[in-house]
Amino acid sequence: MKTFFYIFFAVFAAFATFSAGENADEIISKANLASYYQGNDGRADVSMTITDSQGRERTREFTILRMDIGDGKDQKFYVYFHEPADVRKMVYMVWKHAGKDDDRWLYLPAMDLVNRIAAGDKRSSFAGSNFLYEDVSGRGTEEDMHELTDTTDKHYKIRNTPKDKQNVEFLYYDVWIDKSNFLPVKAEYYDKQGDKYRTVEALEIETIQGHPTVIKSKVTDLHTGGNTVSHFSGIKYEIGLKDDIFTERYLKRAPRQYLK
Repeated sequence: MKTFFYIFFAVFAAFATFSAGENADEIISKANLASYYQGNDGRADVSMTITDSQGRERTREFTILRMDIGDGKDQKFYVYFHEPADVRKMVYMVWKHAGKDDDRWLYLPAMDLVNRIAAGDKRSSFAGSNFLYEDVSGRGTEEDMHELTDTTDKHYKIRNTPKDKQNVEFLYYDVWIDKSNFLPVKAEYYDKQGDKYRTVEALEIETIQGHPTVIKSKVTDLHTGGNTVSHFSGIKYEIGLKDDIFTERYLKRAPRQYLK
């Protein structure tokens, strides 16, 4: 499941049409485009609430910018943190590469330090939440084998099994994809023992500038009982982002005209 995103269940989603006879790879390809490649670029404000197993809550407020190089091809993401104080001005940037590992950077303002995030850390926690770094830019569709395991009036159910099982913590994950617009609406992850341990859900969807868009999503860790809920607002497509924003120079000098 990505774009803003698969993890967030496709804030930048698109209309898509279904034709009979499509196989699992074709459905996943359309879901990927619906989830991550709407318009040429876009922005969203995100309010994230992280709840641990004891019910204690923490929040994160940030803005996501996204620019496409081409449909189904490379993309660039810029995530700027507004709140709380301990993460204010922190920036996470991704150059997503179709068919190979992404490049990721994290700017830590307290130390005025830019860190490269190793490819092996892509499934680590994003900003202390139940989302993962990889969730922000999305998992490459070529990294898994896809099998259509069920079809209902409303959904396709696709089982995704990693080709390289050594680099991930899961055995496989199932995704339910809405037939009407190809948005992923639910995902369930299973660990190496075959037990379900993680779910991601699209809780609310609205149409924005003609694009079905997830405005509320939730990820739950079934092992710990913790969860993270994200609300999206201020969503706009086709805002004319410039390529130079997605460079190390702008990690330290935020493009404030796009963050308001």
